[in-house]
Amino acid sequence: MSDAYFDDENYGDEFESSSKPARVNLGIWKQLLAYATYYRTDVICLACCAFVVAICEIVFPLITRSVIDDISEKGFVIDLLRYAGIYAGFCLALALAVTGFLWFGGKLRSHISHDIRRDGFENLQNLSFSYYDYRPVGWLMARMTSDCERLSDILAWGVLDFVWSITIMTGIAGAMLFMEPVLALVVLTTLPLLVWISLFFQSRILKSARQVRKTNSRITGSYNENIMGVATSKTFVTEAQNLQHFGNLTDQMYESSVQNAIQAALYLPMVMTLGSLASGIALVIGGVELGWGVISVGTLIAFLTYSRQFFEPIEQMAHWFAEMQMAQASAERIMSLIAAKSDIEDSPEVKARLQNQTSQTLAEDGLSNNINQIEFRQVDFSYAVGGPVLQGINLTINKGETIAIVGSTGSGKTSLISLLCRFYEPTTGKILLDGVDYRDRGLNFLQSNLGIVLQSSHVFAGTVEDNIQYGNLHANHDQIVNAAKQAGAHYFIKDMPGGYTTQIGESGSSLSAGQKQLISFARAILADPKILIMDEATSSVDTLTEQHVQTGLKALLQGRISVVIAHRLSTIRNATRILVVEQGRIIEEGNHEQLMEAEGRYHRLYRQQRLSSLWES
Repeated sequence: MSDAYFDDENYGDEFESSSKPARVNLGIWKQLLAYATYYRTDVICLACCAFVVAICEIVFPLITRSVIDDISEKGFVIDLLRYAGIYAGFCLALALAVTGFLWFGGKLRSHISHDIRRDGFENLQNLSFSYYDYRPVGWLMARMTSDCERLSDILAWGVLDFVWSITIMTGIAGAMLFMEPVLALVVLTTLPLLVWISLFFQSRILKSARQVRKTNSRITGSYNENIMGVATSKTFVTEAQNLQHFGNLTDQMYESSVQNAIQAALYLPMVMTLGSLASGIALVIGGVELGWGVISVGTLIAFLTYSRQFFEPIEQMAHWFAEMQMAQASAERIMSLIAAKSDIEDSPEVKARLQNQTSQTLAEDGLSNNINQIEFRQVDFSYAVGGPVLQGINLTINKGETIAIVGSTGSGKTSLISLLCRFYEPTTGKILLDGVDYRDRGLNFLQSNLGIVLQSSHVFAGTVEDNIQYGNLHANHDQIVNAAKQAGAHYFIKDMPGGYTTQIGESGSSLSAGQKQLISFARAILADPKILIMDEATSSVDTLTEQHVQTGLKALLQGRISVVIAHRLSTIRNATRILVVEQGRIIEEGNHEQLMEAEGRYHRLYRQQRLSSLWES
């Protein structure tokens, strides 16, 4: 797969663009901070703990100053026990505050991480199929894993760092100005230079961080591709090429990470150097003033302690600011996912009906709860990239009919089904449900009345019974077993170690392709849908099993709208109508006998399959 597939700017997201400014986007961080402010109690407690820690660190040098100056004036006759008690009290307060901010900071981090993942997953569930067409799994996984963890760390501990830094810097600045204004001004004059250095490094750190995150997406995607395609790789002996490609990606990651680390490494030492320089100047000037008797020994020691302490929060803020700059890329990626809008959603009018609907006999959108007819009226369709897929489709399907669709690969069969399911919507034309444009019906109404069995059926981690029950979450065990029997799945389920309670592993790893498909059949049967769709649904089962399935489906197909895409033309001989689709158009239509008599495309396809099956036998 091309690396360009994983480039963020290819997806056109709100926050993902090659023209992004190389500065911190405060708008995005404001949106993310809402996750922290939701837990106000934890934030306030964390801030209070940070405040107490800062106050304790400010007070300790003052206690030291008082002790030294008292000893210098009075000797050892001072009340050391009183000073010791005061010092011990602040030490206890410091210990409790540190314990508190670790506790509340950890809680806040977990809350934020949970909420970001929840919102991201919820939005992914609501997005239309088109969102996934050009976004690889690795691209999405990186956002919900590494990006999420990075942001939760920044947001949670950033509160602590910010409150602690502001408190201690303000307190120390006030204490230094009170004790010795001249020395204080020497230290404080370095702040404008620190601001300039921060602005200088901001764009450079952010630019390299974006490159690191982009390369990380490619690596995650490469992992996923190679794991999912391991059988293909081994079959065609492409391990060496895969390794070379992955090695190139890791080399890019190494170069980007090193560049990012160097820039951050240059930033922090410069801050530390300025702090040391200011402390050194303060020491020289303070020593002279001590010699002149302007200040006391205790004051000089306290001031030097403060001058070192003053730059600790600056260094911490500089580190936090550098992390924030590097996490900007993660913030952009996360918000692009959470803010993504579905191409297909209910209109404002439909949403209004959904809110006002109270009748028990109507659908949730306030219209009829039945689907007696589906009509395609001059439907054209194209994907975002490429030419037209369907052109001028006119089709009416009535309740009780079974419509079979045949055609060569790429003819538009699956696209037609996707439009019927409203996974996509027509580029032009209309699809009507009982005379009403399906865009004027609730999206959930149509899709909750669909039963779908695909060529590659997906099953979820869990038990066999859990997977069948997806068709109807309220079904009992007997109903699940009956559905499995109709689908022809019961015979292999009962032979499994745990029967219907057997764990089938992630993506049904313990099942064959045919067994997955039969479970998918049972799921659709249990749903008892108004519209049943089967896309090459028996392609992975053997002939004998297919006969069992067909027997069970005869009853299921009665009284509902059924649409079947079939490769084996022998399985659709009894269909009400057969549509032959080529190059996005319906070129033939009729039942099996009518199409055979016409001696057109269907006739040729059927004869070819018959000859092929006779030859194989």
